[in-house]
Amino acid sequence: MKSAQDWRPARILLLIYAFLGAYTVFRSILGLPFQLWLAFLLPFVGVTFSLVHAVSGFGWRRAVIFLGLTLGLSLLLESVGVITGWVYGPYHYTARLGPLFLGSVPYLIPLTWFMMLYPSYVIAARLASRRWGPWVQLVAIAACGGLAMTAWDLVLDPLMVARSHWVWEVEGEYFGIPLHNYFGWWLTSFVILLVFGWIEMKWLPPGWERSPEFDRLAVLGYAIIGLGSILDAIKAELVGPALAALVGMAPWAWSAWNRK
Repeated sequence: MKSAQDWRPARILLLIYAFLGAYTVFRSILGLPFQLWLAFLLPFVGVTFSLVHAVSGFGWRRAVIFLGLTLGLSLLLESVGVITGWVYGPYHYTARLGPLFLGSVPYLIPLTWFMMLYPSYVIAARLASRRWGPWVQLVAIAACGGLAMTAWDLVLDPLMVARSHWVWEVEGEYFGIPLHNYFGWWLTSFVILLVFGWIEMKWLPPGWERSPEFDRLAVLGYAIIGLGSILDAIKAELVGPALAALVGMAPWAWSAWNRK
């Protein structure tokens, strides 16, 4: 195994994301105008950060497989969810997030899945015990990565509904969101990470030696992306979802950051 982490590109991208996120949250307080292109630039920078970190963290092959699985499976399950209501509950997207795949899911959505699922995977991988067998470790990483990812949706879903990016067709138990949605988020994340772990274990050669300090950068990315959504929700007077996400996300970020 070899180590090949290059900190500079991922660090620069995360700084850019933090700056753009801060501008998005505080622009109205500073009297600055709203600019629509920022709503698309911010997730683009976040996705690029996760991809660059993944490439430096475990090489092009694993990074491309992780990206491809996330884009393909999230788009498939989201499409099935919109059309049938089975995966997340009955909902539909509006046109505010851009063009829709087959008239159902914005193309931006699978990219945002990758943006946050990769840091969630890094967190779960850092917390998994090396003493477990490979199959137990694989399932544990998929399950815990799914929980870390779903914790973000505690604030994201109410915030995006308030901005009319998608619409729930039923009144749910969690700030208007059906609890079934959160099982769907966990299941989608679990399936993606489980398939990736199986492919990695069965078909890929040993990966690069990952630096714990470098992986902390992905943990920091998880925290910054989550904090941006939480501050956005507070600004939109969605204090309940913001506090729920803070309680849900903080233990994952804190535990993974302090893992030796």
